[in-house]
Amino acid sequence: MMRPTFPEHGLPPTEVFAEMEAARRDDVDWRRGRLGLYVHYAGDDVLAVAKEAYQRFFSENALGPKAFPSLKKFEDDIVAWSADLLHAPNAATGVVTSGGTESIFLALKTARDWARTERPEIVAPEIVAPISAHPAFDKAAHYLCLTVRRVALAGDYRADVAAMTAAITSNTIALVGSAPTFPHGVIDPIPDLAALATARGLWLHVDACVGGFLAPFAARVGYPIPPFDFAVQGVRSMSADLHKYGFTAKGASVLLLADAALRRHLVFEFDNWPRGKYAVPTFAGTRPGGAIAAAWAVLRYLGVDGYMRLAREIMGARDRLTAGINAIEGLAVVGAPDLAVIGYTSRDVDTFAVAEELTRRGWFVSTMSEPPGIHLGMPTMAHVPHVDTYLNDLRAAVDVVRTGKIAARSREVSYGG
Repeated sequence: MMRPTFPEHGLPPTEVFAEMEAARRDDVDWRRGRLGLYVHYAGDDVLAVAKEAYQRFFSENALGPKAFPSLKKFEDDIVAWSADLLHAPNAATGVVTSGGTESIFLALKTARDWARTERPEIVAPEIVAPISAHPAFDKAAHYLCLTVRRVALAGDYRADVAAMTAAITSNTIALVGSAPTFPHGVIDPIPDLAALATARGLWLHVDACVGGFLAPFAARVGYPIPPFDFAVQGVRSMSADLHKYGFTAKGASVLLLADAALRRHLVFEFDNWPRGKYAVPTFAGTRPGGAIAAAWAVLRYLGVDGYMRLAREIMGARDRLTAGINAIEGLAVVGAPDLAVIGYTSRDVDTFAVAEELTRRGWFVSTMSEPPGIHLGMPTMAHVPHVDTYLNDLRAAVDVVRTGKIAARSREVSYGG
């Protein structure tokens, strides 16, 4: 196949956009609830606010807060609002990042540099994490010359604190917990992990990239959410994605640190070049102002009451989905999801064949490996009107597989996050 060459001549905007629309012809129709991840939708009104705010600050660059004090205000507000929502101490600080992976990267970078000061004898630092922790921890560790020791889960799919305790060595600098885990949607026992971290003098990071902007509001509308945030003594840092259940434009996440004194371990500084001092708190240098402006605008537009309304709808859809899945003979939701991440498996039906039949019916299906099953992803407002359609198609898919009319052709596990 020949590599495309750089365009010789420009095209009128109408032709450019026509090509773009043709390119998206085979994209998943997420507006009909056919996609359980990648897109987080809270309604056309929220989408319009995010788009307008992004466009207004499309060209501004958050690398230059002195040039664009508006973006500094937006970022400061976002960090303060997030800290308030997650019960951070008054001395907390933070930064808006490009997404959960960068937030996790910066958390581990901060923990590593903190350990270099507090535990200089450690030359091969390690992180202890449940096997359910996001792959971004290993990705960050790869770049930061850290080692992640992953530990098997307890029977309820949550972190096994005893097993994590046993995995701690003289090189351990940090522990990881999730709120919730991406594979099974359960919140790890953060109070127990915090007590362990405090007793051993370790850093504890809580990955709330998925749940950080849903769990607080789900709790306010009456759902029993386990303790997971800075209200738990011993939590040093948290990551929470604005562009997931905060419903802001991609890419936006927030990293919070419990104490502003820790910020010196976050910031990268360099002055060995002719330009002078260079200091940034994020991995990226240039940061799109649009993403920060859109995040600020959506948070300001929705407020607590707006997010409570969304949480009530989304958690209601979660309840209907879990009940409906469990009612189908042979299927069972994995564990007891605390929020809106759902996976399900079967004791007697080939779930990979079910996934194939669901795909044939127009659903974008992700599978999971432990236990083998289907990962429904993260329901949003795009899914609320289509819960019954999904359950009807799932029942039909199971019937097709049971009658032997389809044989699974693939066992490859798909992933997204």
